[in-house]
Amino acid sequence: TKRSSIKLNVAAWGTAVQSTLANDWYPQNALDGKSYTCTHTDLESNPWWKLDLMNMYSVNRVAITNRGDCCNTRINGAEIRIGNNSSDLFSNPVCAVVSTIPAGATYSYSCNWMEGRYVTVNIPGTSRVLTLCEVEVYGKVMYRPTENLALKGTAVQSTTYYTWRAANAIDGIRYAPGEASYCSITGYQLNPWWRLDLLDYYYIYKVTITNRADGYSEQTTGVEIRIGNSLVNNGNNNPRCAVTSLVPARSTVSFSCGGMEGRYVNMYIPNIQRYLALCEVEVYGIGNF
Repeated sequence: TKRSSIKLNVAAWGTAVQSTLANDWYPQNALDGKSYTCTHTDLESNPWWKLDLMNMYSVNRVAITNRGDCCNTRINGAEIRIGNNSSDLFSNPVCAVVSTIPAGATYSYSCNWMEGRYVTVNIPGTSRVLTLCEVEVYGKVMYRPTENLALKGTAVQSTTYYTWRAANAIDGIRYAPGEASYCSITGYQLNPWWRLDLLDYYYIYKVTITNRADGYSEQTTGVEIRIGNSLVNNGNNNPRCAVTSLVPARSTVSFSCGGMEGRYVNMYIPNIQRYLALCEVEVYGIGNF
């Protein structure tokens, strides 16, 4: 398939947020395929709308549908940005600046295969309102991570039960029948944790956990998977990707983390006294940034 023939709107797979919300004109309205349901911010300075594509894409073009019932000039001067910075939106590169879009019309803007996970539309200036009735994004996913990054890292844990060291959970062995010595297990304690240092910065898309095979499945229940770059509270304050429910004995469960940024991957059971057991932790992502 030639790049120019891409017709799949990948925006519909993502999630959206915006700077403020006016009434019930939600940010997700711009992704529902309906040109008559729109987003709407309050009157404010530098209003913005952000789409998280949940993966890294090479973006060919972005299409915007303007409001048809009134106020069509509100889109004038809007900037379309694409990049990987989720917090400082205005630092991401500009794909295009909207001069004007007629009421109810859809205009398409070439982005020349710009790379990024986030697509934002913002209007610089004071006393502005941003309304978008539809945003479409056309491009190709850039990466499908297959390498287990955990094998390159180092691991530590809050305490160690006998010889069941933190490094056992990144030795590449999911199961060793009849024993648990291939697992990492903390002591019985309040707030047990295990931390993987990837030794570099990555976008992390998937974390996989394997539970022990000899019973005690509850030792891998209620684990918070946290990813980030901070070591405050031993890394346990970093953003949360997921929380495990019951992982059956000898089972492997995967969790999608959507390209979260970080060097450290923590497993953390807060506010309870418990053993924490991990027989294998696998991390899949791309880097470095």
